[in-house]
Amino acid sequence: MIKKPVFNPDGSRQMLVVVGRDITDRVLMEEQVRALNATLEERVAQRTDELSATLAELESFSYSVSHDLRTPLRAIEGFSSVVMDEHADALGPEGMDHLRRVRDAACRMASLIDDLLDLSRHVRKPLQRRDTDLSATATSIARDFLDGSPGRTVAFEIEAGIHAECDPVLLRTVLENLIGNAWKFTRPVPHPCIRFGRRREAEGLVFFVSDNGVGFNRADATKLFTPFQRFHSAAEFEGSGIGLATVHRIVQRHGGWIRAESQPGQGATFLFSLGA
Repeated sequence: MIKKPVFNPDGSRQMLVVVGRDITDRVLMEEQVRALNATLEERVAQRTDELSATLAELESFSYSVSHDLRTPLRAIEGFSSVVMDEHADALGPEGMDHLRRVRDAACRMASLIDDLLDLSRHVRKPLQRRDTDLSATATSIARDFLDGSPGRTVAFEIEAGIHAECDPVLLRTVLENLIGNAWKFTRPVPHPCIRFGRRREAEGLVFFVSDNGVGFNRADATKLFTPFQRFHSAAEFEGSGIGLATVHRIVQRHGGWIRAESQPGQGATFLFSLGA
């Protein structure tokens, strides 16, 4: 509301002009917006509670299923082992081979269950970002692989001084999977080499793990990060197809991305960022 006095020539006040505007509609709209916001906040809180309850139920279900599946698997593996040890003569070579396949399948399934549970845990684990020496982490992982397979000679080239603000436990899982894949897929080459470092891309400075192993078709690169996706048979290279899916989830949780570059017979490079 605006008030404006009007004066006579002699200076006396003649009248007071009052100009007002009806804001009833605006007030009503503001009240409606406040009511809508309150309703939305209530719905978000409700959906959040429902999602938390669903996640807790899924977590309980996954552990229950894993336990229920492990029990018969342990029985299969245990009794198979007893039969192979105590009844080898009665079974003969062909029977032993069949039973060995049963045991191998049970072991693969047990490993798959463990990998799925790891994937679930890594998705739920709260991020604990802090300055992390990724060069030291990669060096430690490389040493573990070399110590575990003294018969293999693999050249590691790890750039020094690489640090990042990230969850050190989750990033160790990322590097263990990427370096582990490089270790595995360089097995057939005569002079295997695995590298970890940084390089400049269009998106900025990114991290990479590369190798000179068997590689894969670049057209299939986007499928790599889907659970259970494999480009080689289990007879050629072991694995469940969960590792890169886990890496993808962890990198995404850090606000980053990951992609793969490769050609058959020319090795592979995995590039990833970790967000801000």
